Amino acid sequence: MSPFALLALLVCLAQPLPEGFETLSARAAAARAAGRTEEAVGAYRGALALRADWDEGWWYLGALLYESKRCAEANAAFERFLALKPDAGPGWVMRGVCAFELRDFSSAIDWLGKGTGLGLGGNTELQRVARSRLAFALVTTGQFELAIPSLTVLARLAPDTPGLVEATGLALLRLPLLPSEVPADRRDLVERLGRAGRDHLARRGEEAARGYAGVLAAYPDEPWVRYAHGVFLLRSGDEKGLDELRRAVQLKPDNVTAHLEIAFELLTRRDYAGARESATKAVELAPALFAGRNALGRALVELGELEAGIRELEEATRLAPESYETHFALARAYARAGRDADAARERALFTELEERQRASPDRAAGTEPPRP
Repeated sequence: MSPFALLALLVCLAQPLPEGFETLSARAAAARAAGRTEEAVGAYRGALALRADWDEGWWYLGALLYESKRCAEANAAFERFLALKPDAGPGWVMRGVCAFELRDFSSAIDWLGKGTGLGLGGNTELQRVARSRLAFALVTTGQFELAIPSLTVLARLAPDTPGLVEATGLALLRLPLLPSEVPADRRDLVERLGRAGRDHLARRGEEAARGYAGVLAAYPDEPWVRYAHGVFLLRSGDEKGLDELRRAVQLKPDNVTAHLEIAFELLTRRDYAGARESATKAVELAPALFAGRNALGRALVELGELEAGIRELEEATRLAPESYETHFALARAYARAGRDADAARERALFTELEERQRASPDRAAGTEPPRP
């Protein structure tokens, strides 16, 4: 062998061999355990370059990137993880959390909802994070009623969650903001009402009553405060709640939610003429809202106006086909009208949807909220 060939061989032998997957994955795990984040990220990337189907590697890479506040990169990693494990609830939740931090609230709502629906394997901290981000995203996009189930879960299972009081206050006041965005001149109102509302959702009746009394004394002419207090009283079995709801309507005549609450309360009291009046107003204000059609249809049926009532209930099921209560009301209306086949069909839909609702995470946890 010539001196030059020998020298070349010695140079090659002196070069370190490329690290294999096993070496890189072990180094990544050790660096992660020791808190050496950047080293771990590099090692995970190297290992994944060699074996792209390593789902555990994508998970830990995403987690490390999220902890480093590199949410766009973390989201991409969790996307790769979910391509391998599409039914992993925690993966969807982490994508949702990343989307929330990136202010992509629409994707956050979709992914967090999917993740909690698939289940989180008893991970209470991930459940808390998922519920809080989902509630905040729904509130800030104006979907206040849809935020109530997650706010309820948090109020009962994790009442000290940061931002929960503010998010509850914002939902009750119908203010589409993040907790961190509350204006200084509204902060006291949001926090007072939020604390009372949180205690209400947590079933802490005495604390909620004191909270509502305090916020009413400070803000007697806030219509949404009157509304929230009225709902609390009715849920507590106090008939004075109806007077509070009527006061809310006086202060804000276009308050669709208050008109609806009055209509449903009057239905329970069998004041069908009064229920029709309030439900009609709600439908006039929001014709595409299924709950108004539901209340009006039920009132009309009870008043003997079957054809008109059925039309309203049919429209309600068209607007909200997943509402099992509306299918039940429509089945009863069809039965009264002698439309037995239609009634049987609606009863079957009611049974199917009710069973599905009973199997939902909120119902299974015993944390479903009362009627909004």
